[in-house]
Amino acid sequence: MTQEQCPHRNNVQSTEKPQVYKVGIYGWRKRCLYFFVLLLMILIVVNLALTIWILKVMNFTIDGMGHLRITERGLKLEGDSEFLQPLYAKEIQSRPGSPLFLQSSKNVSVNILNEKKQLVSQLVAGSHGVHARGKMLEVKSSAGKLLFSADDHEVVVGAEKLRVMGAEGAVFSNSVETPHVRAEPFKELRLESPTRSLYMEAPKGVKIEADAGDFQVTCRSDLRLESKDGEISLDASKIKLLRLPEGKASPSGTRQTVFEVCVCPNGKLFLSQAGTGSTCQISSNLCL
Repeated sequence: MTQEQCPHRNNVQSTEKPQVYKVGIYGWRKRCLYFFVLLLMILIVVNLALTIWILKVMNFTIDGMGHLRITERGLKLEGDSEFLQPLYAKEIQSRPGSPLFLQSSKNVSVNILNEKKQLVSQLVAGSHGVHARGKMLEVKSSAGKLLFSADDHEVVVGAEKLRVMGAEGAVFSNSVETPHVRAEPFKELRLESPTRSLYMEAPKGVKIEADAGDFQVTCRSDLRLESKDGEISLDASKIKLLRLPEGKASPSGTRQTVFEVCVCPNGKLFLSQAGTGSTCQISSNLCL
């Protein structure tokens, strides 16, 4: 069918008006959208204000936050800090010229672990005292000189003097080996064993000197001086033997002030009044 054959169809289409379709949101939907956009803008402004306030209060900078600064050598913390969890660090040091304080309400523990996570050294400072645990303990001076060392085998004191300030002195449960024992200037030196014996031994001799005072030996029982291969020398301008027993008076009955020292075969000494000859035989009964 050709176009000329349908003239009525063209007339119908030409008489119809074109329809216009509106694109967009209208009515209550548009008002809700504007409300949500306004609410979102308010939240963004509040969030931005809070962020700026937090950055200002926490003192956020390019170098760090607050008293914490990030440097090339690590973290730098200024002021007092509190750690609620364990702190792991390779090195902790204070700033130059300032001390380093470690404070805890219970104790401060320093633990050293090996490759197998086993405890090898420990230092605990608490309310009950300071406890150290390890294979060896060394204390050195600033010049590197050993002052004190302790391990399972021995305790070494490398200082020039070992001073004991206690009123009771030093108590040793076993033997003591030392080349020199000396008291402080103008102080007394006492070697005492209250309930047992006291021995001083040396392969080349024992020397006791009192340059500015007396040397006194006191005992409750016997005092014995023995020399197996040598001799005993008493070298002094005056030698006093007090409280020696006296023998019988001479037959003349006169009281003399001159005595002679008699020695018994068993080594006992006594005094006998001197006469023209020896008078020790008169008082020989004192040797018994």
